[in-house]
Amino acid sequence: MPNLSPSLLAVLRCPVTGSALVQDGDSLVATTRAKDGTTPRYAIEDGIPVLLAPEHTQAMAAPGGQHESSTAQEQHA
Repeated sequence: MPNLSPSLLAVLRCPVTGSALVQDGDSLVATTRAKDGTTPRYAIEDGIPVLLAPEHTQAMAAPGGQHESSTAQEQHA
């Protein structure tokens, strides 16, 4: 995995803590801990940082998450 450019890393911020992010392999890591004591990590997929808070990425991966088609969502309503 190629490194993200320094100019991109300079402007990216953690959506949970507001701190700068550093690249660690295939993910970005916040430089400040969250209120719950964890250090937020964010995936880099195909060279694109996915800066969704962990609770949002878990919801997207769960059955019935955002990836469902609109027709399927209407049937659930």
